[in-house]
Amino acid sequence: MKPLLLVWLMAVSSGVGHARQIVDVHSHNIFPFYREVIERHGAEMEEGFPLPAWEVDSHRAFMDSAGIGCTILSMPAPQPWFGDRDECRRGVRQYNDSCARLKAASPERFRFCASLPLPDVDAAIAEAVYALDTLGADGVKLATNSRGQYLGDEALDPLMEVLNRRKAVIVVHPHKPVPVNEQLMARLPLAAYEYPAETTRALMNMLTRNLLVRYPDVKVVVPHGGSFLPLAIPRLKALVPVLQARGLMGEVNIEANLSRLYYDLAGVTSPAVIRTLLTITSPDHIMYGSDYPYQSAELLTRNLRRLEAALAVDKELSAYADDFLWRNAARLFFLPVDSQSVASLANQLPTVVTDTDSGMLVRISEIEIYPQYLDAYLAAALEVGATSVREEPGVIAIYPMIQQRDSCQVRILEIYASGEAYRHHLTTPHFKTYKQGTLHMVKSLDLVDMIPMNPSAMSEIFLKMKPEK
Repeated sequence: MKPLLLVWLMAVSSGVGHARQIVDVHSHNIFPFYREVIERHGAEMEEGFPLPAWEVDSHRAFMDSAGIGCTILSMPAPQPWFGDRDECRRGVRQYNDSCARLKAASPERFRFCASLPLPDVDAAIAEAVYALDTLGADGVKLATNSRGQYLGDEALDPLMEVLNRRKAVIVVHPHKPVPVNEQLMARLPLAAYEYPAETTRALMNMLTRNLLVRYPDVKVVVPHGGSFLPLAIPRLKALVPVLQARGLMGEVNIEANLSRLYYDLAGVTSPAVIRTLLTITSPDHIMYGSDYPYQSAELLTRNLRRLEAALAVDKELSAYADDFLWRNAARLFFLPVDSQSVASLANQLPTVVTDTDSGMLVRISEIEIYPQYLDAYLAAALEVGATSVREEPGVIAIYPMIQQRDSCQVRILEIYASGEAYRHHLTTPHFKTYKQGTLHMVKSLDLVDMIPMNPSAMSEIFLKMKPEK
């Protein structure tokens, strides 16, 4: 077994190496009063699956066993709206107040996205203002549809204006579609197909209304590995000009809308799914999610270990493992980063972890390109390298080269002033364009971190390369 994989598996199997660093952005809490409302209206099986048991100590135990430091809680389905507006308002307010108390008691472990009493838009606006401004909610949770009122509906525009002014994070969760074939649903649980389809349906409705361009300061988290969006987006791009030519669709900037979308990995344990997701987003917009308590703590922990192990040995994705597992979520939700946890992880893996936060980061990217994409890839690599060096102070060099004996073998020397400069580079528009546009061109990728033997000579080397005047 390779030393890197052996050390990693030793760390993840014990749970100690995580230092409780992982952030779970997709997790639910089910308070007794919520369950009572659902049962009073006979809606226990409305979503085709019974509400699981939940209590805070069991959730803490799951987090401890899985190495999860912080979880973002949200209300599950179904929406507690059964025609009585006051009942829904009271239930939602009680939920948000209870979550706020939980956060106040353990802010380092529990955060929450507030529920809103939709489809009552006026009440939802009032609750959003209260939850975000008074309770300190970390975002809001919106159902794909609230009793038939879908995301992207014009009736929700006043709510979007309020959320946009507060630069709110919106976590989306699928609910039972309206309408739905009850006979079909009885044979095939919603979670198996309709939930991904429902999420895709709601997000496509938002995109075609140019919603996230019109409200550019909100950020939307799409559940379950992006659902079917990686398949739907290319089709939408092909259809938009056809529909616009016939006057059936207004102005839509698909790429600008996509830039506001983030994605959780609830239910995803395969790097193949992540690669598919990377055809429509960039590595800094992907985050871990568990979907606790809808599966057992033991199964979720095993799935998380499987995901970590797969990322650790994946030549292309291993560089982004920390981003997926905690760093992206910490940035999005403004979570404090525990430096002691980072130091603990570094001590666990002294032979494979490089301190990228201080000092220069030097790397050689060893890339093999499919022959049919070679010219397009080289043009993209040269463009992103030149733009990065020109516009980013922390990028010292990005220098693509090809082997004389095999032009499909590309080597890129990358030098960054620090790990922070490298992470900033991953968030830039020019890198995202390069990454999304070339992912399908790359046959293999190996990121080889290097140790400069004489760092002090760097300034002399690069000065000497400047042309004489």
